[in-house]
Amino acid sequence: MRTAKVSAACAPWVRTRLRTAPGITAALAVLVLVTAFLAAAFPRAVDAYGTEALRREVGTAPPGQSVLEVTSPPPPLGEPLPAREQALREEPLSGIHRSLLASLPEPVRADAEDSSYGVHTTKGMVATEPWLPRPNAAPPQFRYAAPSALDEHSTLTAGRWPAVRGEVTAKTGEVEAAVTVETAAELGMEPGSTIAVPTQGGQPLTVRVTGVVEPLRPGSGYWAVDPLYRAPSLVQDPGSPTPVYYWTAALLLAPDAGPVLLDTTGEPELYWRLAPDASGLTATDVPRLRSALASLENGPGLLELRSLIGPNTALLTNLDALVDSYTATREAIDPVVTVAAVGVGTVAAVVLLMTGGLIGGRRHGELALLRSRGASLAGIGGRLLAETAVAVVPAAALGLGLAVALIGEARWWPSVVGAGSVAVLVCAALPARTALEHRRPLLHGAREDVVAARPSRRRTVAELTLLVLAVGAVAALRRRGTGSDGDLLVSAAPVLVGLIAALVLVRLYPLPLRLAARPVARLRGAVGFLSLARAGRASASGTLPLLALLIALTTASFGGSVLAGISDARDEAALRAVGADARISGESRPEALTDGLVADVRAVRGADGVVPVRIEYANPLSPASKARSDTPRVTLLGVEPDAYARLDRAAGLPSFSAGVLAAGGEGDALPVIVSPSVAGKLGDGPHTVRSSGGDITVRVAGVLPRTSAVDSDTFMIVDRSSLEVSGPTTLLVTGGRLDGKALRAVAHDADASLGVRLRAEEREALSDTPLQTGAERVYGAAVGAGAGYALLAVLLSLLRTAPERRTLLARLRTMGLTTAQGRRLLASEAMPQALLAAVGGLLVGWTAVVLLAPGIDLAALALADAGPAAASTASLRADPVSLVLPAVGVVLLTAGVAGVQAWWASRRGSIKELRAGDTR
Repeated sequence: MRTAKVSAACAPWVRTRLRTAPGITAALAVLVLVTAFLAAAFPRAVDAYGTEALRREVGTAPPGQSVLEVTSPPPPLGEPLPAREQALREEPLSGIHRSLLASLPEPVRADAEDSSYGVHTTKGMVATEPWLPRPNAAPPQFRYAAPSALDEHSTLTAGRWPAVRGEVTAKTGEVEAAVTVETAAELGMEPGSTIAVPTQGGQPLTVRVTGVVEPLRPGSGYWAVDPLYRAPSLVQDPGSPTPVYYWTAALLLAPDAGPVLLDTTGEPELYWRLAPDASGLTATDVPRLRSALASLENGPGLLELRSLIGPNTALLTNLDALVDSYTATREAIDPVVTVAAVGVGTVAAVVLLMTGGLIGGRRHGELALLRSRGASLAGIGGRLLAETAVAVVPAAALGLGLAVALIGEARWWPSVVGAGSVAVLVCAALPARTALEHRRPLLHGAREDVVAARPSRRRTVAELTLLVLAVGAVAALRRRGTGSDGDLLVSAAPVLVGLIAALVLVRLYPLPLRLAARPVARLRGAVGFLSLARAGRASASGTLPLLALLIALTTASFGGSVLAGISDARDEAALRAVGADARISGESRPEALTDGLVADVRAVRGADGVVPVRIEYANPLSPASKARSDTPRVTLLGVEPDAYARLDRAAGLPSFSAGVLAAGGEGDALPVIVSPSVAGKLGDGPHTVRSSGGDITVRVAGVLPRTSAVDSDTFMIVDRSSLEVSGPTTLLVTGGRLDGKALRAVAHDADASLGVRLRAEEREALSDTPLQTGAERVYGAAVGAGAGYALLAVLLSLLRTAPERRTLLARLRTMGLTTAQGRRLLASEAMPQALLAAVGGLLVGWTAVVLLAPGIDLAALALADAGPAAASTASLRADPVSLVLPAVGVVLLTAGVAGVQAWWASRRGSIKELRAGDTR
């Protein structure tokens, strides 16, 4: 009974603490909620955009590249003819088709609606009908196919559907077929047309066209795997000494007419075309998908197919190449994203530790009293763990739930690990810090100023160890890059650089304070000296905010430079592709663009300037009489010197003086500006070059590495008025707000064959893959989160010393300090560390970019199709805005928070702060 009374009289510890400080508990829960959400959302976002990219890669690929085509020859001649004929009929083919759909190994799955099967000939057979077109007096050749479900994949536009009359055998004399609209139009076929097909027995087979069909989905695998099913094609005869072309096309027989092809000379073949179903694929299925495809092509899966169909069955597909391309891009992008994840994760961990330190510091007196009255470290730690877990665990679970709800189709366990790590870190930080601080009694009033502190040997060893790790990580990143099996240490290189810089700055921090305090002490005002003295009396253990700020600023600067590098690379690639803001091109036309078109383009809304250029490709660097197939070629650009030089300068490219091309040459030689490779071939003297208007003699008057009109390293620029045939073939249009629709209308009105390319559209097309857009969004979110944690670190560092600041102002007001002086004092006291973090973060961010740029590959992340120039255009460069903006933000926020603290302290009375016995 006594024990029960004591228990009833004791209020529960956790409930009491939560009621005593609900604001701190709520703030901690919100911070954990946000951090757990980010930790859980990051792996889910990476999985989500990886899954979307894989499905798009497989689902939008041309059917000829993605379809799994299973083929098998007919049964051998040694088997009875009825058995051979039966194998080519609809019923056994459809049964095998169903078995194939069911037997594909996971995660390979087929789309039954887009899959098809049937029998077709693999060789074309000549048709001698005189009414068929003969482009070069060569008769057309036809292939014949009996595909499944023709009526489900097309509509009948003329005649009737082909059908079988009775049972079709190898000796049947006539069968019916259908042709597509395009085949009928090109070859002059219609319902009732007949084709005589040569057979092995000598008696020709008659194929009668009964209908003309229109494909429902011409781009589907049913029609696109073999393009002849949909439309005829002109083919060059490889055995003819002169170019001879003939038509080749396909006739589509009734589904059950396959046995008739056994007696033809077309070498019939059974086929099953299985269109892949990408709707169920996920990014984590890639290893299994590659293994399954390898098994089907040359492994146990192929043996199973052969046991089902026949010993000579083969499976052909390019789906494995698509998966390999996706994997290569993913492997190039993921390490760059990991760099951002490691950075923001480190900053978040430091901020969480700062939060635990702030809470523990506020309760230092309370916990010291409990310790002095006999409380054990385990008991204190257990109670702190309980009260922390009550707020942290539900918040982390809620953050995990939000991440799962907002980002679907991703793995669970990485998100659970991320959110769980946040909860464990926060729950362990406060008890661990308490155990370390209260292991033994602390002397009252003991103080460790940052100016007087001396680093211990253990700290020196730890700092040297981190220095070695940082140097190793930077060296590995520069040598191996992020795409060569980069491990976590390599991805942490920017963080390690910021960490080492923070440790160095902490050691150097007392020196400028000592140097600045001496001259300030001689001044008449007390504010300056007091602010420096207060900054110097800050606790040496309070360097965690500086560490958080430097890592956050380094991460934000590095990430901002990465995003700026991506944007610059896309701008550069779009400029290389177009040459200006818009390009109207007619290089393939023999006729030059008219002056009327130039005038109409100038009148288009948003067009600031139009530069006509004549472009001639592959001109030999020799006279016409000596030109051979192996003669070096050059792209000749005929320009208006003044306008073209302005265009190059406006695009930020190396330009030239218009007078260089306008000046007279030696004799009849025309001055030209060439690329470095062409300059090496031409030399210094006159050289004769072939052009469309005849031979011209040129001499090198200047060298440019690049030019606007072409993205080529073999170009030659000449004054267009000096050419005999000088009409422009291309218009380069400049203007920040071009009306693309109007520009296309003007060009098409002049000539429908003219092409119009806009720089803005080219740039947008460079980032149209889910891998790029998803990774860029994740990277941008990581940079934003890092900046947010940096600002939170500033707030926490100022909140940590807020009670001490209020007491200081109360005491100084009793000595005559004015309110304005108090505000300046608090702002000045906070500035040294803020300025150190800002300047250090700026320098460290720039250093990290310079050190790590050679190892960061932005080509895959920046460009959808990284071309040869991607290595030079998609490089990491220091972005001034990304470096300066976070640093300035830290200084402004620090000044603003200090000012608010001073204003709030001035509104409160001094009685509460100046209590008897207060040691603050």
